[in-house]
Amino acid sequence: MNQIIKVLSVNVSEKKGTIKKPVDFIRLSRNGVEKDAHAGPWNRQVSLLGKESIDKFSKEAGRDISFGEFAENITTEGLKLYKTLPLDRFVSEHVELEVTQIGKHCHGKNCQIFQEVGNCVMPKEGIFARVIREGKMQAGVKFEYKPRVIKTTVITLSDRAFHGLYADKSGKKIEKRLGEFWTSQGRKSTIDYVLIPDDEYLLEGTVREAVQNGSDFIFTTGGTGIGPKDITPDVVKPMLDKEIPGIMDLIRIKYGSEKPAALISRSVAGVIGQTLVYCLPGSQKAVDEYLDEILKTVTHSLYMIHRLDIHA
Repeated sequence: MNQIIKVLSVNVSEKKGTIKKPVDFIRLSRNGVEKDAHAGPWNRQVSLLGKESIDKFSKEAGRDISFGEFAENITTEGLKLYKTLPLDRFVSEHVELEVTQIGKHCHGKNCQIFQEVGNCVMPKEGIFARVIREGKMQAGVKFEYKPRVIKTTVITLSDRAFHGLYADKSGKKIEKRLGEFWTSQGRKSTIDYVLIPDDEYLLEGTVREAVQNGSDFIFTTGGTGIGPKDITPDVVKPMLDKEIPGIMDLIRIKYGSEKPAALISRSVAGVIGQTLVYCLPGSQKAVDEYLDEILKTVTHSLYMIHRLDIHA
Protein backbone atom coordinates (compact mmCIF):
# COMPACT_ATOMS: atom_id res chain seq x y z
CA MET A 1 0.00 0.00 0.00
CA ASN A 2 1.36 3.42 -0.98
CA GLN A 3 2.14 5.99 1.72
CA ILE A 4 -0.08 9.03 2.38
CA ILE A 5 1.52 12.45 2.82
CA LYS A 6 -0.25 15.50 4.23
CA VAL A 7 0.33 19.05 2.99
CA LEU A 8 0.92 21.37 5.97
CA SER A 9 1.54 24.63 4.12
CA VAL A 10 1.77 26.10 0.62
CA ASN A 11 4.25 28.94 0.13
CA VAL A 12 5.16 31.51 -2.51
CA SER A 13 7.93 34.05 -3.15
CA GLU A 14 8.35 36.64 -5.90
CA LYS A 15 12.15 36.34 -6.10
CA LYS A 16 14.48 33.34 -6.25
CA GLY A 17 16.76 32.74 -3.30
CA THR A 18 14.34 34.36 -0.86
CA ILE A 19 12.15 33.02 1.91
CA LYS A 20 8.64 32.04 0.82
CA LYS A 21 5.51 33.11 2.68
CA PRO A 22 2.54 30.81 3.42
CA VAL A 23 -0.61 31.56 1.41
CA ASP A 24 -4.17 30.26 1.55
CA PHE A 25 -3.76 28.27 -1.67
CA ILE A 26 -1.64 27.91 -4.79
CA ARG A 27 -2.51 27.07 -8.36
CA LEU A 28 -0.31 24.57 -10.13
CA SER A 29 -0.01 24.89 -13.89
CA ARG A 30 2.26 23.12 -16.37
CA ASN A 31 4.93 25.70 -15.49
CA GLY A 32 4.69 25.16 -11.73
CA VAL A 33 3.27 27.41 -9.03
CA GLU A 34 1.55 30.44 -10.55
CA LYS A 35 3.00 33.80 -9.37
CA ASP A 36 6.05 32.07 -7.87
CA ALA A 37 9.59 32.98 -8.86
CA HIS A 38 10.52 29.38 -9.66
CA ALA A 39 7.69 28.76 -12.11
CA GLY A 40 8.81 28.01 -15.65
CA PRO A 41 9.22 25.34 -18.35
CA TRP A 42 11.93 23.40 -16.53
CA ASN A 43 12.32 20.48 -14.15
CA ARG A 44 12.52 22.37 -10.85
CA GLN A 45 9.01 23.84 -11.02
CA VAL A 46 7.81 22.96 -7.52
CA SER A 47 9.92 22.56 -4.39
CA LEU A 48 8.89 20.34 -1.48
CA LEU A 49 10.32 19.92 2.00
CA GLY A 50 9.18 17.60 4.77
CA LYS A 51 8.44 18.71 8.31
CA GLU A 52 10.68 15.81 9.29
CA SER A 53 13.65 17.69 7.82
CA ILE A 54 12.54 21.06 9.22
CA ASP A 55 12.21 19.65 12.76
CA LYS A 56 15.66 18.09 12.56
CA PHE A 57 17.26 21.33 11.46
CA SER A 58 15.27 23.35 14.00
CA LYS A 59 16.88 21.33 16.79
CA GLU A 60 20.33 21.93 15.32
CA ALA A 61 19.67 25.66 14.90
CA GLY A 62 18.14 26.02 18.36
CA ARG A 63 15.08 27.89 17.12
CA ASP A 64 11.73 27.31 15.45
CA ILE A 65 11.69 27.34 11.66
CA SER A 66 8.56 28.65 9.95
CA PHE A 67 7.05 26.96 6.92
CA GLY A 68 8.50 28.50 3.76
CA GLU A 69 11.74 29.71 5.38
CA PHE A 70 13.74 27.25 3.29
CA ALA A 71 11.93 28.46 0.14
CA GLU A 72 9.83 25.34 -0.26
CA ASN A 73 6.56 25.71 -2.15
CA ILE A 74 4.94 22.79 -0.36
CA THR A 75 5.62 21.71 3.21
CA THR A 76 4.61 18.10 3.92
CA GLU A 77 4.41 15.57 6.71
CA GLY A 78 4.48 11.79 6.65
CA LEU A 79 7.51 10.88 4.52
CA LYS A 80 11.22 11.65 4.41
CA LEU A 81 11.03 13.24 0.98
CA TYR A 82 14.77 13.02 0.30
CA LYS A 83 14.43 9.23 0.18
CA THR A 84 12.22 9.43 -2.89
CA LEU A 85 13.70 9.07 -6.38
CA PRO A 86 13.29 10.92 -9.69
CA LEU A 87 10.17 9.82 -11.61
CA ASP A 88 8.32 8.89 -8.40
CA ARG A 89 4.95 10.62 -8.16
CA PHE A 90 2.69 12.36 -5.64
CA VAL A 91 -0.99 12.07 -6.52
CA SER A 92 -3.93 13.90 -4.93
CA GLU A 93 -7.52 14.23 -6.01
CA HIS A 94 -6.82 17.21 -8.25
CA VAL A 95 -3.03 17.44 -8.65
CA GLU A 96 -0.21 15.14 -9.71
CA LEU A 97 3.51 15.86 -9.33
CA GLU A 98 6.53 13.94 -10.60
CA VAL A 99 9.84 14.06 -8.72
CA THR A 100 12.62 15.47 -10.90
CA GLN A 101 15.51 16.14 -8.53
CA ILE A 102 16.69 15.39 -5.00
CA GLY A 103 18.52 18.32 -3.40
CA LYS A 104 20.27 21.16 -5.20
CA HIS A 105 23.40 23.28 -5.30
CA CYS A 106 23.68 25.63 -2.32
CA HIS A 107 24.67 29.24 -2.99
CA GLY A 108 25.77 29.67 0.63
CA LYS A 109 26.30 33.22 1.84
CA ASN A 110 24.99 34.67 -1.44
CA CYS A 111 21.55 33.27 -0.59
CA GLN A 112 19.10 35.27 1.54
CA ILE A 113 17.87 32.06 3.13
CA PHE A 114 21.40 31.17 4.25
CA GLN A 115 21.91 34.72 5.56
CA GLU A 116 18.68 34.79 7.57
CA VAL A 117 18.53 31.20 8.78
CA GLY A 118 22.25 30.46 9.01
CA ASN A 119 22.12 27.31 6.90
CA CYS A 120 19.82 25.59 4.44
CA VAL A 121 18.41 22.09 4.46
CA MET A 122 17.07 22.22 0.88
CA PRO A 123 20.37 21.26 -0.82
CA LYS A 124 20.36 17.90 0.95
CA GLU A 125 16.78 17.10 1.89
CA GLY A 126 14.52 19.23 -0.27
CA ILE A 127 13.14 17.79 -3.49
CA PHE A 128 11.84 19.23 -6.73
CA ALA A 129 8.99 18.16 -8.97
CA ARG A 130 7.20 19.05 -12.18
CA VAL A 131 3.46 19.31 -12.64
CA ILE A 132 1.80 16.37 -14.40
CA ARG A 133 -1.80 17.30 -13.60
CA GLU A 134 -2.79 20.91 -12.94
CA GLY A 135 -5.01 22.10 -10.11
CA LYS A 136 -5.48 24.04 -6.90
CA MET A 137 -3.77 23.08 -3.65
CA GLN A 138 -3.92 24.21 -0.05
CA ALA A 139 -2.94 22.99 3.39
CA GLY A 140 -4.76 19.81 4.37
CA VAL A 141 -4.54 18.15 0.97
CA LYS A 142 -3.30 14.57 1.08
CA PHE A 143 -0.95 13.06 -1.47
CA GLU A 144 -0.52 9.39 -2.24
CA TYR A 145 3.15 8.62 -2.80
CA LYS A 146 3.62 6.30 -5.79
CA PRO A 147 7.18 5.10 -6.33
CA ARG A 148 8.09 4.58 -9.99
CA VAL A 149 8.04 0.89 -10.91
CA ILE A 150 10.64 0.11 -13.58
CA LYS A 151 9.09 -2.16 -16.21
CA THR A 152 11.27 -4.45 -18.31
CA THR A 153 10.52 -7.03 -20.98
CA VAL A 154 13.09 -9.77 -21.56
CA ILE A 155 12.78 -11.59 -24.89
CA THR A 156 14.72 -14.76 -25.63
CA LEU A 157 14.98 -15.91 -29.24
CA SER A 158 15.82 -19.59 -29.58
CA ASP A 159 14.23 -22.34 -31.65
CA ARG A 160 15.71 -25.05 -29.43
CA ALA A 161 14.74 -23.46 -26.12
CA PHE A 162 11.26 -22.69 -27.45
CA HIS A 163 10.76 -26.35 -28.39
CA GLY A 164 12.08 -27.56 -25.03
CA LEU A 165 15.36 -29.03 -26.26
CA TYR A 166 17.24 -27.09 -23.57
CA ALA A 167 16.52 -24.54 -20.87
CA ASP A 168 16.95 -20.86 -21.63
CA LYS A 169 19.73 -19.64 -19.36
CA SER A 170 20.66 -16.30 -20.93
CA GLY A 171 17.17 -14.79 -20.58
CA LYS A 172 16.97 -15.94 -16.98
CA LYS A 173 20.41 -14.46 -16.35
CA ILE A 174 19.16 -11.08 -17.60
CA GLU A 175 16.12 -11.36 -15.31
CA LYS A 176 18.30 -12.09 -12.30
CA ARG A 177 20.82 -9.32 -12.99
CA LEU A 178 18.15 -6.69 -13.60
CA GLY A 179 16.20 -7.64 -10.49
CA GLU A 180 19.33 -7.34 -8.37
CA PHE A 181 20.35 -4.07 -10.00
CA TRP A 182 17.07 -2.23 -9.46
CA THR A 183 16.85 -3.50 -5.89
CA SER A 184 20.34 -2.10 -5.26
CA GLN A 185 19.14 1.25 -6.61
CA GLY A 186 16.18 1.31 -4.23
CA ARG A 187 13.74 0.87 -7.13
CA LYS A 188 10.72 -1.35 -7.48
CA SER A 189 10.67 -3.31 -10.73
CA THR A 190 8.69 -5.83 -12.75
CA ILE A 191 10.03 -8.11 -15.47
CA ASP A 192 8.00 -9.80 -18.17
CA TYR A 193 9.76 -12.79 -19.70
CA VAL A 194 8.96 -14.00 -23.22
CA LEU A 195 10.47 -17.00 -25.01
CA ILE A 196 9.96 -17.13 -28.78
CA PRO A 197 11.46 -19.03 -31.72
CA ASP A 198 13.77 -17.32 -34.22
CA ASP A 199 10.92 -15.68 -36.08
CA GLU A 200 11.11 -12.09 -37.32
CA TYR A 201 7.36 -11.49 -37.20
CA LEU A 202 7.04 -12.80 -33.65
CA LEU A 203 10.00 -10.69 -32.57
CA GLU A 204 8.64 -7.50 -34.12
CA GLY A 205 5.20 -8.09 -32.63
CA THR A 206 6.62 -8.85 -29.19
CA VAL A 207 8.76 -5.69 -29.21
CA ARG A 208 5.83 -3.52 -30.32
CA GLU A 209 3.58 -5.01 -27.64
CA ALA A 210 6.19 -4.34 -24.95
CA VAL A 211 6.49 -0.71 -26.07
CA GLN A 212 2.70 -0.28 -26.12
CA ASN A 213 2.47 -1.79 -22.62
CA GLY A 214 4.84 0.85 -21.27
CA SER A 215 8.05 -1.11 -20.82
CA ASP A 216 10.91 1.16 -19.79
CA PHE A 217 13.42 -1.38 -21.08
CA ILE A 218 13.47 -4.24 -23.55
CA PHE A 219 16.35 -6.71 -23.47
CA THR A 220 16.59 -9.38 -26.14
CA THR A 221 19.02 -12.28 -26.06
CA GLY A 222 19.98 -14.42 -29.02
CA GLY A 223 20.15 -13.91 -32.77
CA THR A 224 22.90 -11.26 -32.86
CA GLY A 225 25.49 -13.26 -34.85
CA ILE A 226 25.92 -13.79 -38.60
CA GLY A 227 24.20 -17.16 -38.96
CA PRO A 228 21.22 -17.60 -41.31
CA LYS A 229 18.73 -17.48 -38.36
CA ASP A 230 20.39 -14.54 -36.58
CA ILE A 231 17.72 -11.95 -37.30
CA THR A 232 17.46 -9.85 -34.14
CA PRO A 233 19.41 -6.73 -35.24
CA ASP A 234 17.79 -6.83 -38.68
CA VAL A 235 14.32 -6.68 -37.11
CA VAL A 236 15.02 -4.30 -34.22
CA LYS A 237 17.30 -1.71 -35.81
CA PRO A 238 14.67 -0.38 -38.29
CA MET A 239 12.24 -0.04 -35.37
CA LEU A 240 14.50 2.32 -33.43
CA ASP A 241 13.76 6.04 -33.30
CA LYS A 242 17.34 6.65 -32.17
CA GLU A 243 20.29 4.25 -32.12
CA ILE A 244 22.83 4.26 -29.28
CA PRO A 245 25.92 2.82 -31.02
CA GLY A 246 28.54 3.73 -28.42
CA ILE A 247 27.64 1.17 -25.77
CA MET A 248 27.74 -1.83 -28.13
CA ASP A 249 30.89 -0.56 -29.90
CA LEU A 250 32.63 -0.27 -26.54
CA ILE A 251 31.67 -3.82 -25.57
CA ARG A 252 32.81 -5.25 -28.90
CA ILE A 253 36.18 -3.51 -28.66
CA LYS A 254 36.68 -4.31 -24.96
CA TYR A 255 36.09 -8.05 -25.30
CA GLY A 256 37.11 -8.37 -28.94
CA SER A 257 40.68 -7.36 -28.11
CA GLU A 258 40.99 -10.62 -26.18
CA LYS A 259 38.45 -12.80 -28.00
CA PRO A 260 38.22 -11.84 -31.69
CA ALA A 261 34.97 -13.79 -32.07
CA ALA A 262 33.27 -11.09 -29.96
CA LEU A 263 33.80 -8.65 -32.83
CA ILE A 264 31.35 -10.65 -34.94
CA SER A 265 28.43 -9.71 -32.67
CA ARG A 266 25.93 -7.38 -34.35
CA SER A 267 24.26 -6.31 -31.10
CA VAL A 268 22.41 -2.99 -31.22
CA ALA A 269 20.92 -0.57 -28.70
CA GLY A 270 18.53 2.32 -29.07
CA VAL A 271 15.26 4.01 -28.20
CA ILE A 272 11.69 3.41 -29.37
CA GLY A 273 9.50 6.18 -28.00
CA GLN A 274 10.36 6.17 -24.29
CA THR A 275 11.56 2.57 -24.25
CA LEU A 276 15.26 1.69 -24.19
CA VAL A 277 16.12 -1.42 -26.21
CA TYR A 278 19.22 -3.60 -25.93
CA CYS A 279 19.90 -6.66 -28.11
CA LEU A 280 22.34 -9.05 -26.41
CA PRO A 281 23.99 -12.28 -27.58
CA GLY A 282 22.59 -15.62 -26.50
CA SER A 283 25.14 -16.90 -23.99
CA GLN A 284 25.23 -16.42 -20.23
CA LYS A 285 28.83 -15.22 -20.31
CA ALA A 286 28.12 -12.66 -23.00
CA VAL A 287 25.03 -11.47 -21.11
CA ASP A 288 27.16 -10.84 -18.03
CA GLU A 289 29.81 -9.01 -20.04
CA TYR A 290 27.27 -6.81 -21.81
CA LEU A 291 25.28 -6.04 -18.67
CA ASP A 292 28.45 -5.07 -16.79
CA GLU A 293 28.69 -2.10 -19.15
CA ILE A 294 25.03 -1.42 -19.95
CA LEU A 295 23.92 -1.21 -16.30
CA LYS A 296 26.33 1.68 -15.79
CA THR A 297 24.24 3.74 -18.19
CA VAL A 298 20.60 2.72 -17.74
CA THR A 299 19.59 5.08 -14.94
CA HIS A 300 20.96 8.15 -16.69
CA SER A 301 19.48 6.98 -19.99
CA LEU A 302 16.06 6.57 -18.35
CA TYR A 303 16.25 10.11 -16.99
CA MET A 304 17.32 11.54 -20.34
CA ILE A 305 14.40 10.10 -22.31
CA HIS A 306 12.04 11.47 -19.65
CA ARG A 307 13.57 14.95 -20.02
CA LEU A 308 15.31 15.05 -16.64
CA ASP A 309 18.44 17.17 -16.85
CA ILE A 310 20.24 15.43 -14.02
CA HIS A 311 23.18 13.08 -13.69
CA ALA A 312 22.72 9.62 -12.18
